[in-house]
Amino acid sequence: MNNSLLQQIPASVLKAISLATIVIVAILCTPKQKQPFNYTIEEGKVWTYNTLVAEEDFPIYKSEEELQREEQTALLAYSPCFRQVGNNISLCIISPEDMQMVKDGGYDFIRLINRKHVSTDIIVDNLYTPKTAYEAVGRELEPNLAYDSLTSNQLRESILETVSPAEGAVLKGETIIQRGEIVSSETARILKSMQKAYAEKGISEQHLLFSRLSRYFIISFFIFLFAAYLVVFRRPLWNQLRSVVFFSIVAIILIAASLLLLQFPHPTLIYLIPFSWIVILVRVFYDSRTAFMLYLTCILTVSLYVGEPFVFLLLQIPVGLVTVVALKDITRRSQLALCAVYIFLAYSVIYTTFHIALTGTITHLSWKPYVCFAANGTLVLGVYGIIYVFEKLFGLVSSITLIELGNLNSDLMHEFAEKAPGTFQHSLQVSNLASEAAKSIGAKALLVRTGALYHDIGKMTQPEMFTENQADNHNPLLSLSNRDAAAIVISHVTEGVHIARKAGLPRVIEAFIRSHHGTSLVRYFYNSEVNRLRQENPEAEKDLNPADFQYPGPRPETKEEAILMMADAVEARSRSLTTYTEDSIRNMVEQMVGQQISDGQFALTPLSFRDLEDIKRTLADKLISIHHHRIQYPDIKPAHNAK
Repeated sequence: MNNSLLQQIPASVLKAISLATIVIVAILCTPKQKQPFNYTIEEGKVWTYNTLVAEEDFPIYKSEEELQREEQTALLAYSPCFRQVGNNISLCIISPEDMQMVKDGGYDFIRLINRKHVSTDIIVDNLYTPKTAYEAVGRELEPNLAYDSLTSNQLRESILETVSPAEGAVLKGETIIQRGEIVSSETARILKSMQKAYAEKGISEQHLLFSRLSRYFIISFFIFLFAAYLVVFRRPLWNQLRSVVFFSIVAIILIAASLLLLQFPHPTLIYLIPFSWIVILVRVFYDSRTAFMLYLTCILTVSLYVGEPFVFLLLQIPVGLVTVVALKDITRRSQLALCAVYIFLAYSVIYTTFHIALTGTITHLSWKPYVCFAANGTLVLGVYGIIYVFEKLFGLVSSITLIELGNLNSDLMHEFAEKAPGTFQHSLQVSNLASEAAKSIGAKALLVRTGALYHDIGKMTQPEMFTENQADNHNPLLSLSNRDAAAIVISHVTEGVHIARKAGLPRVIEAFIRSHHGTSLVRYFYNSEVNRLRQENPEAEKDLNPADFQYPGPRPETKEEAILMMADAVEARSRSLTTYTEDSIRNMVEQMVGQQISDGQFALTPLSFRDLEDIKRTLADKLISIHHHRIQYPDIKPAHNAK
């Protein structure tokens, strides 16, 4: 039920929801802010923000230690207040609890307020409790003084009010600190005073609301620009819902992790986040340009929340470029380890040189960022597991997996070579031809090379039915009817799909098996059937159904699938040429590819006319080099006997 409802939603709506989720996650994970003072104050560090100018007058507050010290000095004049509760005050008697309070407070005097509201200071040594009064006069006396907490607290507050929390002020327009300066203790106090003044003036709520709304708008604009890039420059990726969801999930993971980490008060922790994962993941499954565009979208989004956005971007943008260059072609697992080293070096070098450029010294460099850079590089190695998860989750295939699939020593390849040696050799030749053709137009050479190795794997079920595996030139298909023979030939496609699924091959490899003949006809047996009918029963030719001799398809939909179809056809046809000259090979390539074009086999692919010409030229050049004329080695003639 849920799946059927999901299928009824237009793909464009699902794409919009997928991208909008990035903004929603950014909203939900927004770091909590108590005031709009978005600066990290670190005494002794370089001020990497822009020059800060006071937008309004504000006082310079004393430090907490200094304020407490002055308050303690002022409170030396404080004495607890007591009121008269009895008529006889010849002795000043208070309760034992009040006496303990006075002694614990270390007071020398108490303040006595009589019934006429006149206050008198009484020395603490002249105070009695009922017990000491009894010892002094020999009779029991009740307390005649009671602690007045209300008056005492009012007196205490009035004394504290005489201590000013500020000293001096900063006037509107006054420069507080310039970029590149070291944050001194005095400057740090002024900055904290500014932060406190902002919070106390009640600017925060309204200011924060507009600040957050502005951020959300900017993030939405960044996402819109990335979507526009896909529509304009990567339309095939935009047309695939799977690709858009993949990009969204990658962005959500990194943005959410970054914003959650920003909840902590340590600004350098943000450099623990391996943003290079974005480049690696997208590069492995798609292309470098899209990888960097998504990377740029994510770091720009996060920069809206970090304390030092300029420094953050100054570090992240070069690191992204380094990752793109380091992983231009992923052909070995060791490249990721080297990439991790390059990332650490890029972070460290840029951070160090930027600090020196601002201060002219390395004195105030902290070791904490370098620890984060090293941890970041280490986390890059963890992308192996992430790649595997996304392969299984989205049905994608990475270049690393393609290299593993292209291993000729695998069990499946060994079985292929043993059961159908001729077809195996044909697949190797097609693999080489197709990869060179792919390089000529900038297609994915590794993908088409791997797909070509498996495209005819279905022939393993009946290898003797295919000419390349027939050593004695006996073809069993010729003893069958044309329809039955064509059915056997066609079946190698469906058998290949069955073997691929049983072996757990990725769907993208299965697509090469399905489409390498498209919807073309098995022309040998179709033409033979037409000729037979014309000779034996011309009237029956009109009842001949071409679908009985047609591959099930589908037709190729990608450049790589089309290249394999062309390479497979011309390699097989080249084996039946009677003469191998440059003209005969080029004419054969032109004829075979032209037939496929006229059949509409490439109508669903994004191939241009220029691509087709480049592919045909490359295929012909490679076949010419394979079948070039070789010189005949002379035999050694017997020596003549000297007379």
